[in-house]
Amino acid sequence: MNWGVFEGLLSGVNKYSTAFGRIWLSVVFIFRLLVYLVAAERVWSDDHKDFDCNTLQPGCTNVCFDHFFPVSHIRLWALQLILVTCPSLLVIMHVAYREAREQRLRETKGDNYRCLYPNPGKKRGGLWWTYLLSLIFKASVDLLFLYIFFRFYRNYTLPRLVKCELPPCPNVVDCFISRPTEKNIFTLFMVVTTCICVVLNLVEAAYLVGKR
Repeated sequence: MNWGVFEGLLSGVNKYSTAFGRIWLSVVFIFRLLVYLVAAERVWSDDHKDFDCNTLQPGCTNVCFDHFFPVSHIRLWALQLILVTCPSLLVIMHVAYREAREQRLRETKGDNYRCLYPNPGKKRGGLWWTYLLSLIFKASVDLLFLYIFFRFYRNYTLPRLVKCELPPCPNVVDCFISRPTEKNIFTLFMVVTTCICVVLNLVEAAYLVGKR
């Protein structure tokens, strides 16, 4: 990862955000992205390797693991983080478009041109709508993934023991999930931080509408 480019993107998002947006960015970066990179990936690194079933039937363990873990927590979180941060980049691109348009007019008509955007980063006109829609999109993505996690993993928790009787298992077999308590703690932590981000997005959207 090119950390110089990443730092530039973060500073751009922070520059054109409101106070609520800066808090949201801090929560996403510190409590979601860094926790994901530093700790969560390691916790789930052994989920398939240490998923033990009390049977020697070939294929039974793989079938049971696929049934109880249709999509890995890690991959879902990665997709969620990508989707939830992209709208902020659209705001930066919109501001860059305004600045480029202003620069072209300055080069074409000289210093006596009529200024279209005295402050390209000010949230008015199309940029206001871009910013508002980005907030709605981010909140919708987080809510959608909360629902997906709830559907896949009831109450966002993993049991210590699951019983599986899918073919080719010869009978009902007991399967044991590795480190379920640790995984449940991280899952609940990510759920709580996601809810905080949703609240921040909705509060910021209400602030924008009320200010306008």
